[in-house]
Amino acid sequence: MHTHRYRIIVAGGLSEIGREAFSDFRIEANGTNTALIRDLDQAALYGTLNRILSLGFELIELRRLTESANQAVPA
Repeated sequence: MHTHRYRIIVAGGLSEIGREAFSDFRIEANGTNTALIRDLDQAALYGTLNRILSLGFELIELRRLTESANQAVPA
């Protein structure tokens, strides 16, 4: 299965538990929302969305990054 880099934005900041739950992601917080960035295959993407749902986070945006954006965002 192919992997792609995704940027997933959830509302608000992450608590300590949230940071632990997504420790395998690059986490970028801007004070209002939190971006989770990582290379995922389709199964891992659905697993991540399940994790977001089970923790009660509000999904704001899901974007598959382009190849040029992939190079601009270090893993």
